[in-house]
Amino acid sequence: MVKFNILFMGRVALSIDDQIKRLEEKGLDLSCYETSKLKEILLDIGYYRLGFYTYYFMDDEKENFLNGIKISEIIELYYMDIDLKYILMKYINRIEINFRTKLIYYPSIINKQDPFWFVDEALMKKDFVEDFKKRYDDNFKRDNLMLKKHHINHPADIYAPAWKTFEYLSFGSIITLFDAIKDLEIKNRISKLYQVNDLGKFMRLIHAVRQIRNICAHSNVLFDFSLPQSLSSHPKINYNNGDRNSLDASLKVIAFFLESISINRLAEFKSEIYSFFEKHKVKPHLLEIIRNHIKYLD
Repeated sequence: MVKFNILFMGRVALSIDDQIKRLEEKGLDLSCYETSKLKEILLDIGYYRLGFYTYYFMDDEKENFLNGIKISEIIELYYMDIDLKYILMKYINRIEINFRTKLIYYPSIINKQDPFWFVDEALMKKDFVEDFKKRYDDNFKRDNLMLKKHHINHPADIYAPAWKTFEYLSFGSIITLFDAIKDLEIKNRISKLYQVNDLGKFMRLIHAVRQIRNICAHSNVLFDFSLPQSLSSHPKINYNNGDRNSLDASLKVIAFFLESISINRLAEFKSEIYSFFEKHKVKPHLLEIIRNHIKYLD
């Protein structure tokens, strides 16, 4: 859940000097950095963005910083958040590619004579097809190189085949496309490849991965992320203390998908996540975040 405090929400732009003054007035200890370094930080991260990482360091009224809080502690939280995003994106990208590949392969093999099956209303939900046709316009074809080349070489084709087109769809669009397939046998076959027999559960799990991916890709705050809807239970996902909403719960879902893709990647992921948190747990203010907000307990 993204939390913010009013200190950073003014409607008047502040100079760097005024930003520093306001932080001091609100009780933040800036003594750990020279003024030149403070200015460098504020011009790098940004005063407004920094505000997203201050919430848990403020008093109950969110008007002043807790006694003794140093700006270095907030900066360390910011970089912990950023570094965790980099790690997760690497593994989520593997999940995204794997899911896209399966979504290309299985329906295309069944519909061998129709490489454009994804716009066939006999096979896809009508509202999806109508929306997709609007999106697949001249700009879409021009902005994606392989599609542009395809339509130059095959001017009579309204669309490029699934194996070309899907490469230029976002993870969210791929999930939407999967959901729009009418043939439940195809969807169940793909879902079972990820050890999930219930399509509803599969959709909730894959949507969780998508949400984490979007946070990482769009520079939103990650560490206190909480799913609005609890994740599906599964015998192979051991949620900590029954928690199915926190970032830690989503980490377990990412690991679950990786297990179906590559045991080696799963081992790498677990090792990298463990090392990451071990490195940061040595600092008490980060340990509190890890335990109580990320809810990582392993």
